Amino acid sequence: MARNTHHTGPGPSQRQLRVGEVIRRALSEVLARGDIHDPDLNRLSITVGEVTASPDLKIATAYVCPLGGEGQEDVLKLLARNKGELRRIIGRKTSLKYAPDLRFRIDETFDRLDETRRLFSDEKVQHDLTRSDAAPTDTAEDPAGE
Repeated sequence: MARNTHHTGPGPSQRQLRVGEVIRRALSEVLARGDIHDPDLNRLSITVGEVTASPDLKIATAYVCPLGGEGQEDVLKLLARNKGELRRIIGRKTSLKYAPDLRFRIDETFDRLDETRRLFSDEKVQHDLTRSDAAPTDTAEDPAGE
């Protein structure tokens, strides 16, 4: 019986997740150690938040964020300019049969976290949160019910 090799579920397969994490670790290490021959790229501190692999594992998209979040477009240009060297290094550092083509995108997770924190610190939200936390204890200690 032939085995179904196509992933039909809504999310990535275990293999895609595993390959993405292997590449994320290797890419993070390479960028942290400054193993690239580009001084402009080596002087930057770049966080690799996640790497997603395509179903055929031929393309890996790395979600990156420069330290402080500034100069995002410059970081993307530098990474794109050095993607051939990064791909070769990743191929050597990992046990993957083929090193995928690398794509780079800005990781917006931190921006969403900041926005969530801002919302939770809003006075109206804090009032609603403390009111809903206090509501169960207030009704349990209702003096009129004694």
